Amino acid sequence: MPQAKFSIEETQIGFLNDHGKYGYKDKSSMVRAALRRLMKELELESLKESADLYAEVYSSDADLKKLTDSAISGWPE
Repeated sequence: MPQAKFSIEETQIGFLNDHGKYGYKDKSSMVRAALRRLMKELELESLKESADLYAEVYSSDADLKKLTDSAISGWPE
């Protein structure tokens, strides 16, 4: 597995040193799990922003509303 070198704060070092307390076998597995969580969180945030932008466009576009209404016409509720 590739390695990376970076700097962290003293409190973060202490937190990593307690990796076993949180169920991680070592510091690296704890950092990998934290990065996976951050990646998912950032992706979700990006999707929410995108959805908000689409909602904003939709709310101000009468033609798009008509098109959507015509597309769902006849669908069960």
